[in-house]
Amino acid sequence: MHRNGRHYFTSESVTEGHPDKVCDQISDAVLDAVMKDDPMGRVACETFVTRGMLIVGGEITTKTFVDVDNLSRRVIREIGYDHPKFGFSCETCGVLNAIGTQSPDIAQGVDTGGAGDQGMMFGYAVRETPELMPLPIMLAHKLTRRLAELRKKKVLPYLGPDGKSQVTVEYLDGRPLRVDTVVVSTQHTEDILDRTGKKITDKARKEIIDTVVRPVLGKRLIDNKTQFFINPTGKFVVGGPVSDTGVTGRKIIVDTYGGAAAHGGGAFSGKDPTKVDRSACYMARYIAKNVVAAGLAEECSVQLAYAIGIAEPVGLYIDTYGTGVRSEQRIAEIVRKNFDLTPRGIIATLKLRRPIYRNTAAYGHFGRNEPGFEWERTDKAEALKHAAGAAASKNGRKQAALAA
Repeated sequence: MHRNGRHYFTSESVTEGHPDKVCDQISDAVLDAVMKDDPMGRVACETFVTRGMLIVGGEITTKTFVDVDNLSRRVIREIGYDHPKFGFSCETCGVLNAIGTQSPDIAQGVDTGGAGDQGMMFGYAVRETPELMPLPIMLAHKLTRRLAELRKKKVLPYLGPDGKSQVTVEYLDGRPLRVDTVVVSTQHTEDILDRTGKKITDKARKEIIDTVVRPVLGKRLIDNKTQFFINPTGKFVVGGPVSDTGVTGRKIIVDTYGGAAAHGGGAFSGKDPTKVDRSACYMARYIAKNVVAAGLAEECSVQLAYAIGIAEPVGLYIDTYGTGVRSEQRIAEIVRKNFDLTPRGIIATLKLRRPIYRNTAAYGHFGRNEPGFEWERTDKAEALKHAAGAAASKNGRKQAALAA
């Protein structure tokens, strides 16, 4: 984040057992089931979860069949809600299927290759981490993934599926200097409560810091002023859907850049790639990451805008926050020549008609070097670098001719 002087920035993440993330994963599991057997299927799947009840709704048009009941229970089981001790169980929760079909008024515009909705979508990259992502959100995700890993491996057997993390990073002249504050709130069983029954023991708190936090942050980012808040309310026994409702698409900042970049407001999970809310955000990230990887900017934000039923974007805006080695107009021209920004082009470039989506539904859609995350490739960087160099040479020759 390019800014002079000293400032602090905070991002948060949640575990896969957070109620909203339970819903995202079920919605994307339904999408994957359709993509597996019917890659041209249309899916807009929303999930709602509360105490003892799950509702799966939305619009799906497909040639295949999805057993929503069994699929939902399998996802809930894999997340870790497989026993009544956490207040929500894959075996006993009710599952209501309220799925319909896509409106023909929308379909007639999408069938011809147009965008599935209007709106603006953003992508972002910054030379702050190896993943070209903001440091606070990357650390927050790593903490929640670490919580899940230690829970599933039973290294910390008292951990429950629900949890959150938050990281505040101190910056100096746009560069991350140190971690100022770490917050970890994790669901747990009652056996780590102290005698009062109102908070976890000091031993458990230290164990979470030593086994979850320190291995993620390392020694370089922590100093003697770093603050650690572990379950700051005292205890977190009641969690998951029994304590809070969950809804698909309610963690869009966790899903993207942790607040470090603009967001168009559209959620990702449960939407097939004709929905530019999802696919165009992936393309915008792909563009921004390649611009930064090519050395054309230290930081880059890309905005794409679409009109429903129209294939070409109605707007492309590049912002390099003063770090660009070429003008933003020139970079935008280069981007248009090197990326197909139509919905069909995005789908083909990023190979989006595959069952890759449930894996995106927890721990962020970006900064992931895993199979299926095609938008994280930097294979366009050399082409962009070459185009920028050629453009600069051409401009130089033109200016010299005018001067002569």
